[in-house]
Amino acid sequence: MLARHVQRLGRDCIAHWSGSQTLALNSLGYSCMRWAGHYPWASFPLPVPADSSANWRLPPFFGPWRQFQNCNWQLDNFMQSSCFHLPNPSMKSEGEEPLTKKRRLSSQHDASTPEKETNSSDRKEALCLSVARNEEKHRSKKGTIKRHWEYFCQHSRTMKIVENKETDQSSTESEAKFDFTVMSYNILSQNLLEDNSHLYRHCRQRLLIWTYRFPNILQEIKQLDADVLCLQEVQEDHYRTEIKSSLESLGYHCEYKMRTGRKPDGCAICFKTSKFSLISSNPVEFFRHDIPLLDRDNVGLVLLLQPRFHCKTNAAICIANTHLLYNPRRGDIKLTQLAILLAEIASVAAQKDGTFCPVIICGDFNSVPGSPLYRFIKEGKLNYEGLAIGKVSGQEQFPRGQRILSIPIWPKKLGISQNCVYEIKQQQKEENAGEKLEAGKLDNAQEVVIASEKVSSKLQHHFKLSSVYSHYFPETGIPEVTTCHSRSAVTVDYIFYSAAKDDTAAQPGAEDSCHGGLKLLGRLALLTEKDLWTVNGLPNESNSSDHLPLLAEFRLIER
Repeated sequence: MLARHVQRLGRDCIAHWSGSQTLALNSLGYSCMRWAGHYPWASFPLPVPADSSANWRLPPFFGPWRQFQNCNWQLDNFMQSSCFHLPNPSMKSEGEEPLTKKRRLSSQHDASTPEKETNSSDRKEALCLSVARNEEKHRSKKGTIKRHWEYFCQHSRTMKIVENKETDQSSTESEAKFDFTVMSYNILSQNLLEDNSHLYRHCRQRLLIWTYRFPNILQEIKQLDADVLCLQEVQEDHYRTEIKSSLESLGYHCEYKMRTGRKPDGCAICFKTSKFSLISSNPVEFFRHDIPLLDRDNVGLVLLLQPRFHCKTNAAICIANTHLLYNPRRGDIKLTQLAILLAEIASVAAQKDGTFCPVIICGDFNSVPGSPLYRFIKEGKLNYEGLAIGKVSGQEQFPRGQRILSIPIWPKKLGISQNCVYEIKQQQKEENAGEKLEAGKLDNAQEVVIASEKVSSKLQHHFKLSSVYSHYFPETGIPEVTTCHSRSAVTVDYIFYSAAKDDTAAQPGAEDSCHGGLKLLGRLALLTEKDLWTVNGLPNESNSSDHLPLLAEFRLIER
């Protein structure tokens, strides 16, 4: 007969060396750690706390109980229980928790009693959600990262991210200006999450179910309280059953465009009816059945909004939202999709005097800062001659294949010129301006496709855009991150805007591109990759998407 403390040790230390290889130590002092080898800045695996349950017992490792009692230990400072997680052949995937851990999490049976695996997915989801809510109540605030608000203008009066959400709109100065906030947020479609589960192996399963994720996402939207929401990866059934109604209850009007293929998600733009009224809603489809290049189902959405309580009745703001193709090796498709979006924006934002109203373009562009596609958006021009297709987005440091972009990238029958405008509208504009045909051919030699001449390899667009974010922290030079999962941590999400003359946050040369313009007042700071891995990357307990929300405050400036 073994001594009692040895028996207790045997119950608390469960070792399956015959195939299951999971060592669980249920002890307060020996709070075990999960070795996460995915931390890119470490040359060795770093430990992070694993999931825990409330069923812990003190093993006899510490000697007499009175000796332990005299120690100044606080339960709140420790994980109640943790485990080493080694490869387990019985797991369905690396991201799924071992069966022994699920038994402890359920707290429905004794630890020594084996539990039969349930066949009901509903019961499993309900159990995960119940555990998630219980742990949520006792969760330490140390597991979250607070993002601070960066101001570029001392006169900014919105203060929506700070604790005090009150705005002083009674003063004459405030009444004369129109300030508003815009959010861009890829909320991670549940179908895409499940289809790409390998990207979320670092996540606990309970954090990935929609019934846990949606309340978190909605809480983020409530807390940040943006006047305009540009959402990507909005799953159609979720939008129809709960997202739209939830946002409408918060005072938003919602416009939605679903992808044209089998993937049931899309883009949504939602705005507060107390701040804007809708002039027009213009969905954009990038798929063309008669153009082999455009065989992908990505979409965009362009809204023309009129601000309320503004001194000019004809003031308007153009808001665009898109999610470009992911494939890093199809830069030709990405550039063509972008050209279609820019052509639609040029059509919607055009004013009677030939200028454009202020423009904001949000979205997941699946391109990194400094890439040719990114530079084209900001600089308004791109010479793509000799450019490899795999280098357009900059997603891969060493792209496979050396195929070069064709000249032109897209066929003439698409109806979009090299200046990224609809060719029919461009011809009408030339006729209305009284330009002669020969002069028009000379001035637009880079955009009109002429079979007998060599076609130009230069793309242009009419908007001089600035990026809300600088993409690097100025003090350290460390990159900002907008998405972080098991494969990568990079910036792919952006808010671009047409800057006013006196916008000190805009890059040089970004003025006079529109009728009036926008002044950047502030932004919600982004994080580094290291910051995000301190909370186990994305998604995590507080942030339920693999992207961070981007948020900026603007002031409408009139010419």
